[in-house]
Amino acid sequence: MITVDLAADQARLRELIDTFAALSEPDSGPGVTRLAYTPLERRAHTVFADRMSALGLTVHTDAAGNTIAELPGDDPALPAIGTGSHLDSVPNAGSYDGIVGVCGAMEAARLLVEHRVRHRHPVRFVVFAAEEGARFGQACTGSRIVAGLTGADDLPGKHDANGVSLAEAMASVALDPAAVHSARWAPADWAAFVELHIEQGGVLEAAGARIGVVDLISGSTRFRLELTGRASHSGGTPMHLRADAVTAAAEVVLLIEALANDEHNEGTRATVGKIEVAPGSMTTIAGAATLWVDVRGTDTDRQRRTAREIVAKAEEICARRGIGLRTEHLADTPPVRLPAEVRDGLAAACRALGQEPRVLPSGASHDAQQINHVTPTGMIFVPSRDGISHDPAEWTGIADIALGTTALTASLLRLDGRLP
Repeated sequence: MITVDLAADQARLRELIDTFAALSEPDSGPGVTRLAYTPLERRAHTVFADRMSALGLTVHTDAAGNTIAELPGDDPALPAIGTGSHLDSVPNAGSYDGIVGVCGAMEAARLLVEHRVRHRHPVRFVVFAAEEGARFGQACTGSRIVAGLTGADDLPGKHDANGVSLAEAMASVALDPAAVHSARWAPADWAAFVELHIEQGGVLEAAGARIGVVDLISGSTRFRLELTGRASHSGGTPMHLRADAVTAAAEVVLLIEALANDEHNEGTRATVGKIEVAPGSMTTIAGAATLWVDVRGTDTDRQRRTAREIVAKAEEICARRGIGLRTEHLADTPPVRLPAEVRDGLAAACRALGQEPRVLPSGASHDAQQINHVTPTGMIFVPSRDGISHDPAEWTGIADIALGTTALTASLLRLDGRLP
């Protein structure tokens, strides 16, 4: 193993984070809005590509829209070690989700280049496209494509709120959805992958820990419930003659909360993150309501059983109220336990920096979850203040980001020295 004292530069990281945070849709409200497969997401990828090219790395963008920069190693026959995250956001997001992992990768690349650190394996720095599921319902599209979990045939069937399909959105930013098979990664080309990310929860902060190492990433089952009632005049229709889609939806939402809180569903979180009502008039009984449901869990069977139970009980509620119900499956990703050999290596790298890491699960989905299907993967977490994420109030201290980046760099070198 090659040892070198490489400390991340806080000012450089701050400048990178602020640069990406400034790339937000105009007039979109507070925070950062940079949705998947939009010109703004591609512009953020271009910033990454230009900075990495300036360091002398070879950069390319694959058919899925992922951008990959490579730093050669001493032995070109060896498989690569990778790191990176994503640059797309949910609407009105904070400035750190995904961005910290990309900026940490960029700073790690700078440290390796400017300090002329020798390493055996090639090191690849990756920005994945479309990690957030906010636009199309499916999370981690770019990393799912490289892992062979999503293919060209899946893209036309997933749509955003405006009816634009994933395939159409990709084509609109000069990507060829029919060619995504060419983006798939071969396991023989990869030795390991590490993702730096904000925690998006409050475990580290509550424990007073500055850094964490992930042992398990939660899964997610997502679906849409479309309730159809009968629109009518709010004053002219007696209560007993109504088929109110909103009151049925309200009962379903409370049912979902109750099921997630059931003692038999430990570790399960269920969320209705979006509701649409039609016709949307104060004086009209709602004729339709649509709920977007996200069920997350650390146990595959329990996660999927909870999702099935929600649908079955929602059908009972709607039948009792005279409401039609249609369910559309959006995505399903099982939880993933990350390999102990990578996790232990990341923990050892943290300890070498004088930090005892907290080992914890991730409640959020990540690109690392998909990449683990290709190569052994690990994750480093840095704290999120008050556990807030997917909100403009999302915040992580720059000193903790720098520590996480230093630990990331040390981890890459530790893996380089210890992998066969």
